[in-house]
Order: sequence, then C-alpha cells, then structure tokens
Amino acid sequence: MNRQENILETIQMIAEDKLDIRTVTMGISLLDCADSDGEKAREKIYNKITTYAERLVAVASEIEQELGVPIVNKRISVTPISLVAGASSDTDYVEFAKTLDAAAKKVGVDFIGGFSALVEKGYTKGDRILIESIPRALSETDIVCSSVNIGSTKAGINMDAVAQMGRIVKETAELTADAGGLGAAKLVVFANAVDDNPFMAGAFHGVGEADVVVHVGVSGPGVVKRSLEKVKGQPFDVVAETIKIAAFKITRMGQLVGTMAADRLGVPFGIVDLSLAPTPAIGDSVARILEEMGLERVGTHGTTAALAVLNDAVKKGGLMACGHVGGLSGSFIPVSEDIGMIEAVELGSITIDKLEAMTAICSVGLDMVAVPGKTSAATVSALIADEAAIGIMNHKTTAVRIIPVPGMDVGDEVEFGGLLGRAPLLAVSEFSSEDLIGRGGQIPAPLHSFKN
Repeated sequence: MNRQENILETIQMIAEDKLDIRTVTMGISLLDCADSDGEKAREKIYNKITTYAERLVAVASEIEQELGVPIVNKRISVTPISLVAGASSDTDYVEFAKTLDAAAKKVGVDFIGGFSALVEKGYTKGDRILIESIPRALSETDIVCSSVNIGSTKAGINMDAVAQMGRIVKETAELTADAGGLGAAKLVVFANAVDDNPFMAGAFHGVGEADVVVHVGVSGPGVVKRSLEKVKGQPFDVVAETIKIAAFKITRMGQLVGTMAADRLGVPFGIVDLSLAPTPAIGDSVARILEEMGLERVGTHGTTAALAVLNDAVKKGGLMACGHVGGLSGSFIPVSEDIGMIEAVELGSITIDKLEAMTAICSVGLDMVAVPGKTSAATVSALIADEAAIGIMNHKTTAVRIIPVPGMDVGDEVEFGGLLGRAPLLAVSEFSSEDLIGRGGQIPAPLHSFKN
C-alpha cells in the first residue's frame, strides 16, 4: 500500500469507522507532595498538577488538528492519594479530592484519576481513611475518579476490603441518587490493577513510574468490525489475522500521537493501551464485532469463545506495532457504553452471569453494570469477590464498576449521558451471600503465584 492509499484508509477509518484516540493521559507522581500538614500537601499537589499539565490540553488539541484524528479525552492520573495523604494528620481526605478536582479543572482536562488505595494484603492508616472518604469525595467533586485494589495473584484477596467496598459502592450511589447513582460510575474495584492504565475510572500513576509520563489509550471497534465484514464466512485463522492487522494499524496511530505529545510536552512517552473501548454511538461497538463473527446476539452461546479470539488477536496486533504496549490492552465490555450490549440486555440475551463468564477473557470485568437499588451491600461485595477470584486465578486484571441505582429496579433504565451512555438494569441473584462475606480475612494467594 502506497502513502496516498495509507492516508485515504486512515481518513476512512476516522470518518466511517469511528477511529479515535480515546485519551491522552498524563501520569504525575505526587510522592514528593507528602507533608505532615494536610493543607501544605494539598497546596503542593495543586501546584504540581497545574504546572506539569498546564499545556496538556493545548498540545493534544494541536495534534488533533494536525493529524485530523479525534482525541476524545485529555486526562490525568496521579499517585494513589492514600500514599500521599497518609503522611498527614488529616482524618478525612475529601479535601484532597477537592484539590484534585480544582487542579484538573484549572488545566481543562476531562477526568483525573488516583483517589485510590492499594489494599490487596492489608490496610495502612491512609488506606482506611481514603476508602471511608470515597462516597463524599465522589459526590462532592465532578471529575475525580477513584479505585481500590483488593486482590492480586501474589497476595490473594483481602475479604475485609471486599466487604467494605460493597458498602462503599452502595453509599456512593445513594449520595448521588439524584444523578442515577453516578458516583458509583466513577469508582472501580480491582484485582491485579496495573500501574500504567490511561483509562478512567481506574487510572492511577504507579509508584514505579517516572515522575511524569504520557500514556495513550486508543480505540476503534468500528475499524475491526469493518475489517471483519470483508471476511464473512472465512475460518477463524483468517478472522484472527484480520483483527491483528486492524489492531496493528490502530496502535500505530496511537504510538504516533503519544510520541508527538511526549516530545512537545518534554516528558517521557509511556505506553499505548490498545483497548477496544466502545461508545454508545452507532458503529462504535465491541458487541457488534462479536456478532459479526457469527453470533445472532452477543450473550448467546459462543460469545466467550468469540471474545477470546478478539482479545488475543488485538493484543498480538498491538504488540507487533509498538514496543510499549501496556495498560489493560484488549477489549472492554461496559454495558452502558456499548449500543450492542445495551440492546442485548433489553432483549434478554445477556445476563450478569454471562457477563461474569466473559470477564475471564476480556480486559476488565463487570463494567458499567446497573443493578437494582435494593441490591444489598453483601451482594455487591460477592460480585467483587467473584471477579477478583477470576483475576487472581488467571493472572489478569479484573474489575467491578457496578451501579446500584437508587429507586430503580429490573425493567428500568438509567441515563448517564455522554460516553457513559445508558443502562437497562440487570437482575442479580435473590439468594444471600451475607454469611460468605461476613467471614472476612484473606483468601490466600493461589499455588501458581509462587514463581521464584
């Protein structure tokens, strides 16, 4: 393919197939902002973010204009705040969340992530305070996102934290009841969280990362679907190869944007996260890719197998294109953000149990799933525990972003708007997990975690 054909193909991918750069995310370390005086720590945090990220939005916009590629979001991730605020004598971290919110608004980004704690093996003082602060923090800020890592393959699952997070998710949803429980849509509970994730709501800047770095999150479900339309009826060998080629092209675009942004901002380039992240727009659906493989509707038998082909081929194609692929890289299946998933729920072809099976394959877990407001905290905790078990047993990242919508039940639909879309409520089991969650303690790390 010559240069002119490459250009024409890229234009088509942008105009017709919804190719975009989903996010340019600047990761900023706040470790040097720790202070025994919380007010001084917050001042340092605000100054560092507004200094380092001052030109982030302008540079991303310049690149968007030059290349003609939409950059949908500009975001910031920071060091887990529990590690920074823990040095202070503060007994509540809501003011730290408000500082993040103010700094992010000052530089004009869409979201800031990192109001986070890592408690897979136990709590520090800062972890406990941060987690208890989450409901108010997310209800009293606009663009702050929060995450908590409750398990890992190396550590097992902290079931005390799992129990607590069920209550925190419920409380967060209830404090934002006037917005359909929106606060819970900005909260992710992880197992095996990664340090370089550019996607919200789970992004935070890991302690092993550089002081400041730029990551790129690429999307393009429409590009993959359009490619598969050209190989209808072909064997899965051809399907996998076709997806790899499409993923290669998408990742190349992400690498170009990332290196340009890093160069102009004068900071290191981190990774490209090649995650097929859908939006509610027509033609931008991961579910439609799976249906293009031969499913009448996503959720029917064979869905998990089709997703396995997609996820594996995406990773292989991305790794061929860029030496710095990271983050979550694979396929997202957020129910409210994918028109195909929304329709599947409405038609009854997908259930929460099938979603759980799919999460053993996809990049994350139960993502943007709305459930009845009457769902108990113990049931939310049990869903978190199931996802964590899948993650630690399979050496992969899993997550839960679930919204118990106050005042709504199965058959209702909650509207979040924008990229968050809309979600028909899914039924959960009516049987109790209360005694299971009440045990607490630590589920030990699996045998295969011992690699030394």
